[in-house]
Amino acid sequence: MDEIVTESAGGILRIQLNRPTKRNAMTLAMYVALAEIFNAAANDESTRVVLWHGAGDSFCAGNDIEDFLKNPPGPGESPQARLMDALINFDKPLIAAVHGAAIGGGTTMLTHCDFIYAGESTKFQMPFINLAVVPEFGSSCSVPARIGHIRAAELILLGTPFDAKRAVELGLATEVVPDNDLRAKATDTARKLAAKPAAALQASKRLMKQPFREQIKAAMKAENEEFSAQVRSDDAREAFTAFVEKRKPDFTRNIKSQATA
Repeated sequence: MDEIVTESAGGILRIQLNRPTKRNAMTLAMYVALAEIFNAAANDESTRVVLWHGAGDSFCAGNDIEDFLKNPPGPGESPQARLMDALINFDKPLIAAVHGAAIGGGTTMLTHCDFIYAGESTKFQMPFINLAVVPEFGSSCSVPARIGHIRAAELILLGTPFDAKRAVELGLATEVVPDNDLRAKATDTARKLAAKPAAALQASKRLMKQPFREQIKAAMKAENEEFSAQVRSDDAREAFTAFVEKRKPDFTRNIKSQATA
């Protein structure tokens, strides 16, 4: 599909999110396609490393809201869940070159990458609470495990934006890189990894992930169930309506209505 572009050379599979006018916001079709790409790459012996980036001025602005509201995810199988499974089971090195907006899923998807090079323009955010929903891609488990509960609370419960420098300080990114050098830096690392013994590389990643893999899978399942319930709540309806209407949501409306009744 045109919204995701792939190119393979020298053992490196490049995956580009290609909706620059929408800041590479994800549609359901893109989730499905991306899951299929990762699953195919996992079984392709010629692919040793994956390099993931976005077209235009952003990496990924999260869900395409219009597309998302037409088909919000349920508690079981969903396009988003298919990509989650593909990422958690992906044992080859995964490098992300991130710039501009990395919002919502554009941040949480990155928690499955092994190297995250963040351009100086990068703005990360996990604004799920602001939309009356919960984190996804296992981030409710992986982020506190990586940076501690107190720091995770700042990012998840407040939905606080943070820049590339802060991401590196927290251990959520590998290195801050000037935007103009970003792709070259990520490519250099990909080439170094592609030259290493593939079986040992994949086995090493599996061993690193093994103690946490089942925890992340359990977190994803719990998140999907909670997300499905919350996204259909009155608060979520108000949050998404306010987003579309470009106004600040009023989460006291339901309380006022109940009090009046």
